[in-house]
Amino acid sequence: MILHTENMNNKVKSGLYVVSTPIGNLSDITLRALEVLKKSDYILCEDTRISKNLLERYEIKSKLIANHKFNEKKNLSKVIDILKSGSIVALISDAGTPSVSDPGAILVNECVSNDIDIFPIPGASAVSSAVSISGFNEKYFFYGFFPEKNSKLKEDLKRLTNIEGCIVFFISPRKFNRSIKDLKHYFSNRKIMVCREMTKFFEEYIRTDVDILEPFKSDPKGELTIVISEKVKEKNSSIILKESDKKNIQKLIKKLSIKDITDLISQNTNVSKKEIYNYCLKLKNEK
Repeated sequence: MILHTENMNNKVKSGLYVVSTPIGNLSDITLRALEVLKKSDYILCEDTRISKNLLERYEIKSKLIANHKFNEKKNLSKVIDILKSGSIVALISDAGTPSVSDPGAILVNECVSNDIDIFPIPGASAVSSAVSISGFNEKYFFYGFFPEKNSKLKEDLKRLTNIEGCIVFFISPRKFNRSIKDLKHYFSNRKIMVCREMTKFFEEYIRTDVDILEPFKSDPKGELTIVISEKVKEKNSSIILKESDKKNIQKLIKKLSIKDITDLISQNTNVSKKEIYNYCLKLKNEK
């Protein structure tokens, strides 16, 4: 086993350290991340109020500099001067790994241009955490946050349908509800996992088929990480509902939700969930 010299000497060299921080549970910080943060002359934080929760818990007293998407360009020359003076600077985001759908890439590129050493300090990532428990294809494409313009989103989703592997998105709950129609259009016959409050006390993981995806009744707090599976071959798409199943659904439609009926009927038949869901939807619309 080969140990890195830096680990053996317990020495933190000057340069920029891109440090991953917990995505929820503050215990998910690595020992090396704590060491680097304690020895940093400055810590660049996305929101100093949020970062202080972590830093105060571990008695880290390094100087903080607010560094978010609205001021990172303005900060650039100041931070580069600090790094050129031989200081140790850590870059953190509110949660997870900096530069991955968070501020950081601009500073990293400027450090590359100025031959300043950059060191990654691995740790928590919502992307890898979600993929690891999805059960989907290990090959994945990370898209990031949904764009503001719906036309841009549709354009990108159309392209993403050709990717072999699963796809990971970040999205706000409100936008998720508005985007369900598009997800169903472009990712029909696939599975989806919706991750909410990962690693926190109220963490929740919703696993279902894209075709029977339903909106949240009220907007949950925080951002969602969603994983859409690789293309799933529909084995029984040619099998249609029996008259007995239809009569059963007609009785249940007044008592249960479409999702509950779909799950219940699919347990006792080879008909696809999409077929059952669409029949339920048809009954609802006829009322």
